[in-house]
Amino acid sequence: QVQLVESGGRLVQAGESLRLSCAASGRTFSGYAMGWFRQPPGKEREFVAAIGWSSGTTHYTNSVKGRFAISRDKANHTVYLQMNSLKPDDTAVYYCAAKFGSNSYQFPGRYDYWGQGTQVTVSS
Repeated sequence: QVQLVESGGRLVQAGESLRLSCAASGRTFSGYAMGWFRQPPGKEREFVAAIGWSSGTTHYTNSVKGRFAISRDKANHTVYLQMNSLKPDDTAVYYCAAKFGSNSYQFPGRYDYWGQGTQVTVSS
């Protein structure tokens, strides 16, 4: 049974940094894309970043380019989202997700597995 467990979310001040973790278990993720999505209050879930588990190729939504970095530790089956220069607009529940294949990584409906989410709140 695949499990994705996020951690690391908390309340921070604008300009601060935070690192989210996603512990993945239950299968091998070779050939999978691992994504981070977020859902701001009252809004739809949106793509943040993705990484190919095998290739390490990364993708980002424009609003986080240069501030966020996605990475994976294959030995420890963990995906990270390093978030720097946080802004109040980054406030959201952040979700980790996994899908087979590297295409359509920005569409939440294409993902097979989801974590429970972790709350990130950025105060001004």
